Amino acid sequence: MQKKTGEEPQWTILKVLHWTTSYFKSHDIENPRVDAEILLAHVLESERIDLYTRFDLPLSQNELADFKSLIKRRISREPVAYIVGEKGFWSLDIEVTGDVLIPRPETECLVEEAVGLLPAGQGGKRVLEVGTGSGAIILALASERPDNLFFASDHSVRAVELARKNAVRCGLAESVCFFSGNWFLPLKSDSPRFDMVLSNPPYIRTGVIGQLQPEIFKYEPLMALDGGKDGLDCISYIIRSAPFYLNRGGHLLLEIGHDQKDAVQEIIRDCGRYEHVCFIKDYGGHDRVVRMVKRET
Repeated sequence: MQKKTGEEPQWTILKVLHWTTSYFKSHDIENPRVDAEILLAHVLESERIDLYTRFDLPLSQNELADFKSLIKRRISREPVAYIVGEKGFWSLDIEVTGDVLIPRPETECLVEEAVGLLPAGQGGKRVLEVGTGSGAIILALASERPDNLFFASDHSVRAVELARKNAVRCGLAESVCFFSGNWFLPLKSDSPRFDMVLSNPPYIRTGVIGQLQPEIFKYEPLMALDGGKDGLDCISYIIRSAPFYLNRGGHLLLEIGHDQKDAVQEIIRDCGRYEHVCFIKDYGGHDRVVRMVKRET
């Protein structure tokens, strides 16, 4: 993107989008047009649709300079969500930083399943999310079923601080109690139990993290990705620990890797504390969520 000189045509919104899309394609950016639109809308402080209602509007030199700096960051494979500082999830706009994972569409399957287990108008259920990160999951639940009691923890103090900011951002500051600590460890042995525990824990095998997209292994927090040698360390810990914090008949819901169904099923069987185990597929047809119920006896 060269500086305009002489009678050279101005850099209008549409021309900038065409150029950036082509440039991103040449650097193997996965969604070049969408990324170009999001970044340009961010610079212009507008909605993406506005780019096409003002397509012939020329950009100022300052706007071009700002946009060029974002292009450089994207070419280095920094995720768009980190560049603009937010990501849409469910019906919410969630602030994200490099301290937390970027919420993903497949995780909405976990929210859908949890919402279905919390009937509207039947409040008072105690719901705990462990490993909350940005707070996206628990805040989505709180926005749908506000009559219940929501709690969320994360090992990262910075993640908890960000989750609290997101609660304020989403108008849910009074709806969720956030606290810091590793999984269930901050909970006292005599604390009231929960009717639902859910989590999107780390489930990537240590040995394959470096083979993931650069956007993931270079920028997203390793602690939130690494599930150990077989990817099952955190999943196994949660499955074995949750019965001590669940009411009888309470639900445990976990997001899992697309190829982990059989291994997770074996962990649940060995634990011997659950019944009514069900695996739910995501929109791509992969086993993505496992739901189970704590046995009555």
